[in-house]
Amino acid sequence: MRPFARKHQPSEPNSNGKSHPDSVTVSGRTLPLTVREHANARRLTLRIAPNGRALSITAPPGMPSGEVDAFLRRQQGWLTTRLAVYPETPGLFDGGTIALRGVEHRIARTGTVRGRTEAKSGVGGAVLSVGGLPEHLGRRIADFLKREARADLGEHVARHTEASGTRTAAIRIKDTKSRWGSCTSGGVLSFSWRIVMAPPMVIDYLAAHEVAHLREMNHGPRFWRLCEDLCPETPDAKAWLKTNGTRLQAIDFA
Repeated sequence: MRPFARKHQPSEPNSNGKSHPDSVTVSGRTLPLTVREHANARRLTLRIAPNGRALSITAPPGMPSGEVDAFLRRQQGWLTTRLAVYPETPGLFDGGTIALRGVEHRIARTGTVRGRTEAKSGVGGAVLSVGGLPEHLGRRIADFLKREARADLGEHVARHTEASGTRTAAIRIKDTKSRWGSCTSGGVLSFSWRIVMAPPMVIDYLAAHEVAHLREMNHGPRFWRLCEDLCPETPDAKAWLKTNGTRLQAIDFA
């Protein structure tokens, strides 16, 4: 199979009435493609969805579909390299694994309709025991991770706000795609619950990062000094998240 190919199903027509491609195949992996024209666009811009399962192109108005095709061919090597970090089958299944605080847990369905999801450790290694129907496996694991993330981040935020003399208005747990955390001018901190799959130092770093924004709403030198004062492992945690963050975002809990 060719490493890169365009599917020929039509998508939305451009302003010239021509249809852009609606999917592409990269190294045997077919991904949906959305081409959007933007009045302020001066060139073609290609983006990979945070979960690695879709592509989008922003194009100037009236861009011919042939130029979009040529652009995709030029991006073949870049796409192949970038998509390699995403697992091809990122779903969850009985007997598979999921990380909790950096430790891989084997997923084990209990076989009962009711029952709580809980992490266990034993001579056979770490296990995530999950009850409920098979079709609810991903949702139950996600709900468990959200609870664990809220508890962990709440503890870290409390410690860092006390150390920095700051206060937070609220802590929100979300499944954000473009960022791991955020801080509003009103002191509301938001975090992606997926961070609880990362090692403890990374969870601590994310909490410290957003707490530091309560005093410094920027990424200047004073911000980074405060962040490292709160979390001395900041450089290592940033490097880990840069290398592994896309893998956590790609896991499908649907």
